Amino acid sequence: MDNLQLNRRKALGLGLNLALGAVALTSLTQAQAQDATTLPPVEADNPTAKALGYVEDASKVDAAKYKQHQAGQNCDNCRLVQGKAGDARRPCQLFPGKSVAAKGWCAGWVKLA
Repeated sequence: MDNLQLNRRKALGLGLNLALGAVALTSLTQAQAQDATTLPPVEADNPTAKALGYVEDASKVDAAKYKQHQAGQNCDNCRLVQGKAGDARRPCQLFPGKSVAAKGWCAGWVKLA
């Protein structure tokens, strides 16, 4: 019986720690999203940007190389982009600490739900 009580306490403690961690992570994500105007833009020589074919203007995507790109896809309508819709530059989960152009695109684009 004592082991059962101890296991419940451990489970409750773990659950509380996970909940507190989730709150902290949510707060951090919101703070990053709100601070989009101060984030530097993704540089052209950024290794991730190069690997994903990031461009500041979706109309300039290399269609031969990125066959999955379709007209109308851009950072502004990507699920990975955070911040306020309509802002010219916004943070993106693929480029931590950097901002992407709302009219940009990369191969990491994911349709908004």
